[in-house]
Amino acid sequence: MTEWTSEQLHAVDVADEVQVASLGAEGAQRRAVTIWAVRVADAVYIRSARGPQRGWFTHARTSGSGRFTAGPVERSVTFEAVDPQETALHAQLDAAYHAKYDPYGPRIVGSVVGPIAAQATLRVTPTD
Repeated sequence: MTEWTSEQLHAVDVADEVQVASLGAEGAQRRAVTIWAVRVADAVYIRSARGPQRGWFTHARTSGSGRFTAGPVERSVTFEAVDPQETALHAQLDAAYHAKYDPYGPRIVGSVVGPIAAQATLRVTPTD
């Protein structure tokens, strides 16, 4: 497994939106969706707005792998569910989402912070 470079982490920091595409049952890449992403330390995280029932989230969690694009960075990645009980990490993630996305307004940011968002959190790790 490889790690994110400092340049790639910076690209995540400055990208308003990222694209994620999970792999389907036969290894074919599914259609990419545009979402928000944050980093905590040297790790990248994504959350499903309005909970874990969203199709893209279900597919990413089930397949466990896909593609991640943030600006000029495009990597093959794994998607790993984050335990909702990791309260310290989720507090950091909530703070990171607020710091990066509060200019979009509390209603929008509210969809990716809090206990429901904690149930719909994936860590994104490069594999190539």
